[in-house]
Amino acid sequence: MQRASSIAFAVLLAAAFCAQLQLQVSAARPSCDVGQHQAGCRIHVGMCVCGIGCRNEYQYSDKEECMKALKGQRLNQCGETPCKHGGACSQTTMDPGFKCRCEGTGFYGPRCQYPCPSPGSPGSGRPFPYECVLI
Repeated sequence: MQRASSIAFAVLLAAAFCAQLQLQVSAARPSCDVGQHQAGCRIHVGMCVCGIGCRNEYQYSDKEECMKALKGQRLNQCGETPCKHGGACSQTTMDPGFKCRCEGTGFYGPRCQYPCPSPGSPGSGRPFPYECVLI
């Protein structure tokens, strides 16, 4: 009787795995903009999954790079101080591998490289950068 329940459990486990695999395959084929498909790997549910998909989703070039990122061993993009004017750097998994926090520096932009406009100065029709709001 115990063997029969072990076999039943193994069948259920295999069915669950196949269902998850089918979900990953269907999720790996999202609609991308023209020229944005690539083969690569991504982190999904704590594991490296390799396949073909959108560049922003399959951001690691191979399984080794994905495993390094998963273990926290990816190159420290903030080590080269990409943020200007005292912006705070946070490492991310999305290209370019970091995000600059510019609040309180008097600058804005991807690398805190643009000076904030003066309050009340005529703008060029663009919204006032949130990093430049003083509270």
